[in-house]
Amino acid sequence: MAQIGKAPCDDKLILHGARAEESACPERSKPWVLAAAIVGSSMAFIDGTVVNVALPAIQADLNATAFQAQWVVESYALLLAALLLVGGALGDHYGRRRIFAIGVGIFALSSVACGLAADVHQLIAARAVQGVGGALLVPGSLALISAAFPEKERGKAIGTWSGFSGITAAVGPVLGGFLVDHFSWTWAFYINVPMALLVLWITWRHVPESHGASASGGLDVWGALLATAGLGGVVYAFIEAPTQGWHSPYVLAALAVGIVGSAGFIAVERKARSPMLPLGLLRIGNFSGANLLTLLLYAALGGGLYFFPLNMIQVQGYSATAAGAALLPFIFIMFALSGWAGQLVDRFGPRLPLVIGPSIAAVGFVLFAVPGISASYWTGFLPAVVVLGLGMAVTVAPLTTTVMNAVGPDLAGVASGVNNAVSRAAAVLAIAVFGAVMAWAFDAALADGLRKMGASAEVSRFLEGERSKLAGAVMPPGVDAATAASVKRAVAESFVAGFRWVMLLSAGLAVLSALSAWLMIGKGPAAQRADEKP
Repeated sequence: MAQIGKAPCDDKLILHGARAEESACPERSKPWVLAAAIVGSSMAFIDGTVVNVALPAIQADLNATAFQAQWVVESYALLLAALLLVGGALGDHYGRRRIFAIGVGIFALSSVACGLAADVHQLIAARAVQGVGGALLVPGSLALISAAFPEKERGKAIGTWSGFSGITAAVGPVLGGFLVDHFSWTWAFYINVPMALLVLWITWRHVPESHGASASGGLDVWGALLATAGLGGVVYAFIEAPTQGWHSPYVLAALAVGIVGSAGFIAVERKARSPMLPLGLLRIGNFSGANLLTLLLYAALGGGLYFFPLNMIQVQGYSATAAGAALLPFIFIMFALSGWAGQLVDRFGPRLPLVIGPSIAAVGFVLFAVPGISASYWTGFLPAVVVLGLGMAVTVAPLTTTVMNAVGPDLAGVASGVNNAVSRAAAVLAIAVFGAVMAWAFDAALADGLRKMGASAEVSRFLEGERSKLAGAVMPPGVDAATAASVKRAVAESFVAGFRWVMLLSAGLAVLSALSAWLMIGKGPAAQRADEKP
């Protein structure tokens, strides 16, 4: 899955603006504010998990290639990652309730457009608009809690929001699978509409308006545009290269736009009055180390688990509901151990848990590479899910604490926003890169499998046109049952071969994230704190 539940600093985004403004929210409005934030955030969390489970059905119904299916996920995640910080700044400037409501409205309308999409290109475009709505909705929902609850009540509100977010992360994939199995993949998007109407009603009737003290700082419009161009160019190049080739002028042009956009982003951020990414923060060792760990580990998580539902449904033969439930132990482990993990930095400092956690996660990724086709969930995949969940549980709370401790309370909102955006951008880039690795390994394994089974030239030519669909490839028409079974097995084994490459690559990234923690993060909990920031 592109993103499981919350990003590492989602909870801490609630602190954004907390010191800047303590607005007087009527006591009767506080439960309504919390309800709006919970239901609003749930839409984005559910959408991020449901779509992954629905992808095989979307691919089959819209006759989409595997790379077009990637864009269904990437178009949303790309705009969300690039505009997340801008969405928070817009709320500070123009009113958090107003921007939050606009985000909910955009999200709902684009969800309807997703359900009505007649082809994959329309779906990709609608998903991109959903990303814009999500970028306004997600930080806005958290900022509303910051504005409504004074500091002495904020901890309980955060805990309530976090608890419901954990439940949402667990229920989302199962709900999505049920809708796909019993109705249609379109209902994975339509489910957002009644939730959005409820949120808009609560917001209109019961949520007071608030602004941030940073409203006079100006918007980093050029930073947002260049970040989007940089990410979009690189992602487009890696997704389209397997089908168009690296020598394609479109791929080369996209790669050039990505490189120039990224370089321009760094140049603009050096001079911007209110930059999306304050580059001076990167000179703080614990902050830069924690964000490098986030980049590597969340690339492994987002890129690796994107292919997991495809394996479960298209290769292993599980229903969408069962595939959605397959990661429930992962989420339950993280939820159950979150309180214990939150104390690890106080007891051992940040370095030890941030080395051990990703190392355990690396073992989990290796275990994902073990099962072949027709694998049992209980003996093949559950051990990997449990070990990966344990590794992430040990990592996430200490990672959040390390990021926030590195900069101190004055920059809490900026630091958490940057770390959140890094985690989401990591998943966007990883799905593109891992998709290219999967395509390379799948093509090589399929060619070898067809050669070994002595496939005819007609069968080989037909599958040449279907290989871009990976495990969703259609079987050649007019062949006997034995040949069809052999071809189906070759396609499944080829996907598993690519899946193993992806999971081993994820394990390597997890190991590198542990190494980055060992080299860059201090042993003591107060090492390189905010007094060292520029």
